[in-house]
Amino acid sequence: MGTDTELGAHTEAEKDMAVMPGAETGMELHREAESDTAKEPGAGRQAKWNKYLAAGLMMTGISLALGILGLFWTPYSTTAMSAAEKFQAPSLRHFFGTDNFGRDIFSRVMQGLGTTVVVSSLVVAVSGTAGILLGAFTGYFGGLLDEVVMRITDAVNGFPSILLTLVIISLLGSGKWNVVLSLGIVFTPSFVRIVRSEFLRLRDADYIRRARLMGVGRLRILFVHILPNVFSVFWVSVMIGFNNAILAESGMSYLGIGVQPPDASLGKMLSDAQGYLQNAPWYACTPGLTIVWLVLGFSLLGEGIRRRGE
Repeated sequence: MGTDTELGAHTEAEKDMAVMPGAETGMELHREAESDTAKEPGAGRQAKWNKYLAAGLMMTGISLALGILGLFWTPYSTTAMSAAEKFQAPSLRHFFGTDNFGRDIFSRVMQGLGTTVVVSSLVVAVSGTAGILLGAFTGYFGGLLDEVVMRITDAVNGFPSILLTLVIISLLGSGKWNVVLSLGIVFTPSFVRIVRSEFLRLRDADYIRRARLMGVGRLRILFVHILPNVFSVFWVSVMIGFNNAILAESGMSYLGIGVQPPDASLGKMLSDAQGYLQNAPWYACTPGLTIVWLVLGFSLLGEGIRRRGE
């Protein structure tokens, strides 16, 4: 039994090596790359790093660190009110000032960042997973399944995304978990189309044909041989999805149907601050600039990933 298992494992490994594109010339390409890198000092680092990627990592890293920290600890309580400290300007004691209830804005921005990051991550996880599964099967197999799924995605895309999200939330009710579900449904078609187009492009590649001739299973072809070659395009779409999810969650909270009090939300803070723009401009500027910073960071990160893959 041990010998049969070892032989089976060797057979699967040999199949994978045999069907991978360019496997027979891998060593030669590796030697050429090493010689080029040796001729041009720092070329390898430049290929991996670029200014967009560095700036995006810095901006998103700061935002994620503050957001995750804000879920567990903040300098001040995000719900404690103080009439004596209302509308205090930014200072060493309150970095971003205080709001109309005397609450520390910096603490609430930290908690709002954490809420936005969690909601956006769940939205992208739900829609991205559904997009990979549906896009992979429709792109590879085609036929009736492809026709049905594509018509459904066309129907979903036929509605404005915000309007469709509002309809779904009106049926499910407000709250961050219903926002995650509704935005996950709305964002899925874009991921489906991106993954499907890549599977359509790769399903008739030479190495996939060799895999079929060698008897490799369909699921193994889908998720072992094709899917890894889709990730370079998919990760850029994930960054764009993060941006859209951040703006959508902030918009829903701004309208009062997203994250509900007493939880802090950047969009809800903007909504509460709009009546105090003249008296306390820092109240609106800090959550607004935080949203801009977060979206810009993910945009730069996506551009850096795209340029690195070129």
